[in-house]
Formats: sequence, C-alpha cells, structure tokens
Amino acid sequence: MGVFDSLMGKFFGKKSDRDIKAVMPIFELVKIEYTKIQNVSNDKLREISASLKNQIRTAIAADLEKIAHLRSNIEKDLIPFDQRESVFIEIDTLEKSVDETIKTKLDEILPTAFAIVRETARRFKENESIDVTANDNDRNIAATRSSVEILGSSAVWKNQWMAGGNIITWDMLHYDVQLIGGVVLHQGRIAEMGTGEGKTLVATLPVFLNALAGRGVHIVTVNDYLAKRDAEWMGPIFEFHGLTVDCIDKHQPNSDARRNAYLADITYGTNNEFGFDYLRDNMAVRPEDMVQRPHNYSIVDEVDSVLIDDARTPLIISGPIPRGDKQLFEEMLPKVVRLVEEQRKFTSQLLIDAKKLLADPKNEKGAIYLLRAHKGMPKNKALIKYLSESGMKALLHKTEDIYLGENAKRMPEITDDLFFVIDEKHNSVEMTDKGIDLITGASDDKKFFILPDIGSEIAELEKSALSAHDKLNKKDQLYADYAVKSERIHTINQLLKAYTVFEKDVEYVVIDNKVKIVDEQTGRIMEGRRYSDGLHQAIEAKENVKVEAATQTFATITLQNYFRMYKKLAGMTGTAETEAGELWDIYKLDVVVAPTNKPISRKDHHDLVYKTKREKYNAVIEEIDALTKAGRPILVGTTSVEISELLSRMLKMRGIKHNVLNAKLHAREADIVADAGKTSTVTIATNMAGRGTDIKLSKEVKEAGGLAIIGTERHESRRVDRQLRGRSGRQGDPGSSQFFVSLEDNLMRLFGSEKIARIMDRLGLEEGEVIQHSMISNSIERAQKKVEENNFGIRKRLLEYDDVMNSQREVIYKRRRHALYGERLGVDIANMMYDVSESIIEEMHGNDSFENLNMALITHLGIEAPFTEKDYQRENPNVLAEKVYETVVEMYKRRMDAMRTEAWPVIKQVYEKSAHQYNDIVVPITDNKREYQIVLNLEKAYGSECKEIVKAFEKAIILHNIDEAWKEHLREMDDLKQSVQNATYEQKDPLLIYKFESFNLFKTMLDRINKQILAILVRGHIKGSNPDQVQQARTQRSADMSRMQMSKSEAQSILSGGESA
Repeated sequence: MGVFDSLMGKFFGKKSDRDIKAVMPIFELVKIEYTKIQNVSNDKLREISASLKNQIRTAIAADLEKIAHLRSNIEKDLIPFDQRESVFIEIDTLEKSVDETIKTKLDEILPTAFAIVRETARRFKENESIDVTANDNDRNIAATRSSVEILGSSAVWKNQWMAGGNIITWDMLHYDVQLIGGVVLHQGRIAEMGTGEGKTLVATLPVFLNALAGRGVHIVTVNDYLAKRDAEWMGPIFEFHGLTVDCIDKHQPNSDARRNAYLADITYGTNNEFGFDYLRDNMAVRPEDMVQRPHNYSIVDEVDSVLIDDARTPLIISGPIPRGDKQLFEEMLPKVVRLVEEQRKFTSQLLIDAKKLLADPKNEKGAIYLLRAHKGMPKNKALIKYLSESGMKALLHKTEDIYLGENAKRMPEITDDLFFVIDEKHNSVEMTDKGIDLITGASDDKKFFILPDIGSEIAELEKSALSAHDKLNKKDQLYADYAVKSERIHTINQLLKAYTVFEKDVEYVVIDNKVKIVDEQTGRIMEGRRYSDGLHQAIEAKENVKVEAATQTFATITLQNYFRMYKKLAGMTGTAETEAGELWDIYKLDVVVAPTNKPISRKDHHDLVYKTKREKYNAVIEEIDALTKAGRPILVGTTSVEISELLSRMLKMRGIKHNVLNAKLHAREADIVADAGKTSTVTIATNMAGRGTDIKLSKEVKEAGGLAIIGTERHESRRVDRQLRGRSGRQGDPGSSQFFVSLEDNLMRLFGSEKIARIMDRLGLEEGEVIQHSMISNSIERAQKKVEENNFGIRKRLLEYDDVMNSQREVIYKRRRHALYGERLGVDIANMMYDVSESIIEEMHGNDSFENLNMALITHLGIEAPFTEKDYQRENPNVLAEKVYETVVEMYKRRMDAMRTEAWPVIKQVYEKSAHQYNDIVVPITDNKREYQIVLNLEKAYGSECKEIVKAFEKAIILHNIDEAWKEHLREMDDLKQSVQNATYEQKDPLLIYKFESFNLFKTMLDRINKQILAILVRGHIKGSNPDQVQQARTQRSADMSRMQMSKSEAQSILSGGESA
C-alpha cells in the first residue's frame, strides 16, 4: 500500500471497510425479506418471483409500446423519408428510458429477489424433493431430465441432478458474506472473494435478479468445462422459477441451438466464444444468421484472468491470403541455424576464457569477456550457474554500467565481436555486422541483408539526368528491393527469436506435429492461439513441423473492447486487489474486497532463497518427502512443463508417488484435482490446477496440518502466486504455503535487485545453504511489481492501438447492422448521397473545371450537374452540394419506383401461379457493368408489392462493398501498425502517427465505399422480365466459415519474450 493510501486509511478507514459499510443497509433489507418468505408455500414462492417479473414488464410497457408504434410506422412507409432520422433519435431516447426504468426497478426489488434465491437454495438443501403445482415449464424440463417428475397435477423437483458429468446433491446455502458479494456484482463492480468462498453460488443472486428483466445475462468463465458445469449445477435454481438457462459452448457456432442459447434468460459461456460470436455476427449475410442479442449484463468469473491476462490477445477471424503462402522461413532456416551455432561456440569459449582470467582479481579483461558472453547468450545454463557464484553477478552489473554510460556509447566495444545481441528484458535480438557477413556468405550481393536508405537514394535519383519514365521505373525497383529485403530481415529476426528467446516445453509444446502455446498464467495449452507477426511460423520452422500458411485478418477485436460493450459489467475473483488500478483505468470497474466467511488459518511462510536452481530443487524434494511422511497432501506449483517434468523425475528416483498436471497431461485434470486433498498425495501442477474446483480435505488431513502448497518459483505476477496459495486454507481449513526461489530464476535474474545478490555474497553461503528473511521476500515482491508495471504498459499500449481500430469498427459494424436489418437503410443511403455530393463539390470546387465535375457526378452519382457553369463558379459550395443531393435523391426514387413497377407483373404471376414451388427466388439486377444475383423472399416481395426487391438489392450491395473494403482496411491497418514502429528511431511517438494516418485511411475508405455503393445503386435495373426464367435460390445459411480460422494472436509477457499482437 502506498504512503497516500496509508494516510487516507488513517483518516477515513480502509477502502474495503468503507465499501462493505455502504452495502450493509441493502444486506439488512435482504435479511428482512428472507424472514418474510421462509414459511410461504413452494407455489407462493414461485408466485412472488413471477410478480417481480410482472412489475418490471408493467414499468416499461408504455415505452415499449411507443417504440413498437414508431417502428411499425416506418415499416409501413407512413413516415416521410426526410423525417425518419428524427424518429430513430426518438426510438433511441425511448430505449435509454427503458434501460433506466429497468435499472431503478431492479434496485427496488433486489431484497426480495435475493431472498427468493437464498430460500430456494435452502429448500433444495434441506429437502430431497420439492413439490409444486405443475406448469408448462415443469413439463418441458421433465420431458428431458430425470431430476423433475410430473405426478398428476404436481411437479416434483429433486435435489439431485447431473452437473459436469457427475450426479450432485445440492448442499449449499448462501452465507451472509455471499449476499454482500451479490450486491457488489449487481452494482457493476468486482467482488474479490477469497478462494473457496463459493463465488459460483454468489453469482446466482445478481444473475437471478437481472434475468427477471428478460434482456439476457451472460456468465463468462475461463474454460468450457466450467461453463457447462456451472450452467448445469446452478441451472435448476433459476429454472425452478421459470427462467431459462443455456450454455453456448454446448452448441455449434452459427447454429439455431446457439441462437436459442443467447435467447435464454441466463447464458453461460467462455470469453473466447462470446467474442468470436460477436465477430461472426458481424460477418453474417442475413439477420437470422446472427446469434447474439444486445450486450446487456455480464458477470465475468475469474475476472483477472479474462480482463487482464487474456487482454493482450486479440480475437482474430482470418482467412487465406489470395496471393498464396510463399514463405521464407524454410529458406532462411539453415542460415539462422549456422548463426546460432557459431554464436553458441563463441560465447562458450568466452565463458571459459573469462573464468581463467577472473582467477586473477586484477585482470579486467575477464569481466569484459563475461559481459560479452552474457550479451550473446544470456540463457546459457553454464553462464547462469557461474553468475550465481559469489561476487560474479555484482561484477557483471558493474561492468555493464560502465559500457552503458553516455547512452551506451561504448557498448559496441562489447557487442561488435558477437554475431547478434540479445536483450532479454526487451525481448529483442539484433544482428551485428559480423552476423550479417556470416549469413551473406558467398552471395554475390554483399547487401543481401542490408535495407537501402530509400530517402537518400530517391534524392539522388531525382538529381539524375534520367527521363521521367526511367526515374519511375527505378523508383519502382527501389521500393520492390526494399520490400523483399525488409521481409527477408524480418524473417531472420523472427527465426533468431525462435532459437534464442523461446524454449520448447516452457513457452510452447509440440503435440501432434503442431506448435501449441502454453498459457504462462495457468499452464494450459491455448488452443487456436498463434504468436503474431510471423513468430509462430518461425517456431514451426525451428521445430521442423508444417509451417502454416500466412493469413489475412477478416475481423478482430480485443477482449478489452468486447467486454466494454456491455451496459453493465461485473466480475468475481480471489485475486484482483493488486490490479485494482488497471481494472479502474480500463474498464471503470471498482474492486470491493469482501470478508471471508471464516478467518484464514493458513500459514504463509517467507520465501526460501538459494543460490542455484539445483540446490533449490533438492530442497523442494526434501520438503515433499518430509510432508508426505507427516500425512499431508502437497500441491507443487511450477511455472513450466519442463520444471514439472524435472521434479517428476526427481520424485521417481526417490520413490515418491505423485500425479503430474501440465499442458501435456491435462486430460485427467478433474480426477487429479479431486484426489489432491487425500493423505500424502503429491500433485505437481503448472499453475492450472484448481481454478473453479475445490480440493476437499478429510478429517485426518486437517488434523495433520491441511494442504501444503509448495511454489518452486515466484511467478512474474503476484496474483498467480496468491492464486496458488489460495488453493489451501479454504473456509478456515488449516494449511501452509512456502515458495522456494533461486538467484537463477528468470524473475530474479532479470529483475531481482543487486541487494539480494550482495547479501548472499556477504553471507558467504555454502552449497545447499538457504536464506529466509522478510526483506528478501519484499525485494522479490518489488521485482514482481516491476514486471507487472511493464506488462500493464504492454496491455495499455495494445488497448490504445485497438481503441483507434475500435471507433472505426463501431462505425462499420453499425452500418452493416443497419443494412442487415434494413430498418435504417434508407437513412444511411440518404446520408451516403449527401456525403458523396459534398465530397465531390469540396474536392473540385475552385480546383477543377465544370466538365470534369460533370464527369465525376455522372461516374459516381449517375446525374449531370443540376446547375450551370456560371453557378458553379459563383455559388457557395454548400449550396451546390445541397442541389446535387436533392437531384440524386429524386432521381434514385424514380429509378427504384421503375424497378418495382417492372418487377411487379412477374412477381405477381409467379406467386399466384407457383407459390408452392418457390420460397426464395433469384432476381438478376445489373448496373451495366456486372450482374448481381439478388436473393429474395417471394412471399415478402408479393406482400410488399415489390418494395422488398429494392430493399434486398440495397442490402446485398452495401454488405458486399463494406465487407470487401473492411478486409482491405484491416490489412492496411496491420501494415501501418508495423511501419509506424520505425518512428521511435526518429524520437517520434508511433501511436500519434498511427492515429493520424489511420484516420486518413478510414476517411478515404468510407469515401470509396460510399462512391462504389452509389455508383451501383443509381444504375441498377432488372435484367429480363420473363416469369419462366425465375429460379429457386439456394439457401445461404451464413457467411462461409469453412476456410476461416478463429485464433488469438498471442502477445507474450516481458519475461517469456514475444510480440505485441
């Protein structure tokens, strides 16, 4: 806690105390309501919940009726074209009024609703079955589930049902602290509740309350097992009161079943699927292909994992690049392998020489060799071991400080002899001239890997005596050469990173000949995720597996921006307080720390710090041996697959039985976690174990001291360490936690203070000796804070870039939805007409001739100028634009009326004679350049006297042009994001340049879309009018996703190396 927070605490009390105090009046009202309903009948209890629903329905009925009336008038063309925008503004205002009314009403009924949920839970806990008068909902559920039976006019709800593949017996009742947590969640805040405090049950309170409004509540979990389990586990509590519950992860994307899951009152699912459904909806070609409703209220379980850990990974839907998948990775691989081998040999020799020279304390050359070896291969295990020896790390830092002085002016003296330089802290690898010479080899072109200086070469070209045509050809050659060399250098750099920064079984694993990323936070395999910017392909080339083809982004969004779309967002976790600042800055989510139901009795010991990893792991094995003999179960937390396998081998050698749970062996997770609390059971787990699952302890285990947590390394994030500790000591159970740390650990090596190294040197610790002190633990925590600040910077930067994209995405998706539903289509087309009219006049007035203006108006709007050349020269541009707009609107209305008139006899004849043959038909419409096959519902076309033809034509053209332009724009934005990074070399802010350039790109794209759409619409007419040529349309269910890839472009943390996505 900072000094300011401490002072505030003294004057005003702790924030957590103030938060709980503010919630207490509501909590007291819930308790009053609870006593009122405890003795009512089961039927009466259900009647009370139904009456709450009706109260909300009645409160918003008048506004909903007005909205329906206005929409009906628009549908029937009763509102003039020029008045529709004001009507839509009125509809939006009414919808906001509905939201406000619901919010007020929910706050009013909260005490009763919470009391109903608590009482329902009590009745299921205390009774094997609950009898009620059967209704249609009961009968529907009884038809598919054995946990509900219909006996005559009664329905019998049993307190046993299937959840997560097992029969469970309901045995839970909300504690007082859970009621407090429920209020916090309803208020749109984050409830931090200790591990084992029953967060899943807490969510039932605000979920039930908000679901009564019928606008959808989403519960977001970290994996599909928990999503399905929680929907089945908590579902009957809601269903008993007539609410519907479903889980999107049970159903295929774009299916009717998934749409129905979103139509349920309560919908469970994983963060990825919610996000991908949003992207898929915005690629849909028909309204019925969309599955999501407006984003109303979401509760995110393990909110820190979803909104922080996953926030660096944008969701991406991509498809194959039309230009093929030619890649340089295999071609450049042998050069990089040679480069790495030469560097490895060179740095190994440097270390040997350094050790010899450092035997003489006066020899300064030894320190230079040591620093050079560190710059060339910092992960060399022999080097890491040597640096743990007394005084060596301090010497390295001292020498480095000398050469880093004056903006690293002297650093080339160290690095020029290397082939490449690795900067672990910034995850960068840079080739030296010596490295470039090595891989250029016997190539004829000595500049094979050197980028041309385009600026100076073009300046020289302009001065030359070449003809304009030759100059143009030379410029094209220069740009092409730059592009080829740029890709070549980029490929080499990514391959170098793959070989020197990324380790197999640490950052990734290879399973079934595929490179799969391991989540650093949980140790789980992150299916579908790929490193961005060609890094994943580089690792595939390194591991000799198939290098996947390059892809083009079709749709993308970060989870940060997806969840910010919800009108109300809340979250639950056991570990959010350390990230409270970030959660407020980005999501405006306040963290409220709820008290535990029972005091925590777990003992958290200070870290044990060793000099080397070998000593540390030996100590871990000794500790496990002692704890198993004491009859205590042990959960050993590791940070990588590699370490979990190493410890497993060491335990086997000691004959200690154990289970391993890591990214390679995750299939038995539920079984392993279920057994983890048994006497003397040893479970080794990469941080994945137990989120969302309880480790139950027997009486004997509790008497022996409870579950022992052993951390084999401090994680870069304090939250992950707290999560590991939190597996033990649930609900007042005894337990302990102990972290083992060495100076060779990544965190200590990169961010640990020199103070720790100096203390260890001063103490002159012998082999296997250990230091344990609060000062050491505090130093380690400071190192973690450094990393957290860096990672926050990465996430914030990603969000700042995505915010630019997000504002553009919202404009495009809004226009797309308008086209898809058709309701606001006319207003959008009118706006396009005005924008294009204004754009043409603005661009040409005072700059171009009247003849050229006329040509532009004919090309883009299909009209001649509605004013004379004299008017063009004299009139105000705004007046001219208005005249052009009015003429276009009138002409377009005339053409569309003609289209309807032309089509009506054909549609009438086909419908009246052959309606039984056709459902959707194809109408060929042409703009004299291209023919468009417009799919049309025959019944709607007949019922609207062919107005539907015009609407279908407008929809199809707008959707097609928006989708094509947006795909191209995303590619341009990707290219821009890469190119602006070079601005840092010129001391400019890449983000500012990105914002400016992306705005210009977007403005240009919108202008191009508008002109392309209108050029087609104003020339559209039906090709042919023979009823015998009418064809049945093939049903197109949705956008073709068969060749699309759903992925998350992974941006790694500062410790493990990687790319900004």
